[in-house]
Amino acid sequence: QVQLVESGGGSAQPGGSLRLSCAASGFIFSESLMYWFRQTPGGGLDWVSTINTSGKRTFYTDAVKGRFTVSRDNANHTLYLTMNDLQPDDTARYFCARDEAGATAGRGTQVTVSS
Repeated sequence: QVQLVESGGGSAQPGGSLRLSCAASGFIFSESLMYWFRQTPGGGLDWVSTINTSGKRTFYTDAVKGRFTVSRDNANHTLYLTMNDLQPDDTARYFCARDEAGATAGRGTQVTVSS
């Protein structure tokens, strides 16, 4: 059974930083592309980032390029999203998933950016 558990969300001021984690189980993590998504109230699931199996190739939506960094620890089955220079528009619930549609997303973790 695929299980993804996101954590690390919280409140931050504009310009601040947060690091999200996603603990994975129930599948071979090291063989899976992994994805981060985010969702605002009333909005759809928006793709944020993708990382390949080795962690050497990463992709980002334009809105977060240069501010967010995705990484993974295959030995510990954990995915990360380091978010710097946070802005109010980054306020959302963040989800990790092992599919490009987000169907396997966990419950997510809330990120709120405000002054």
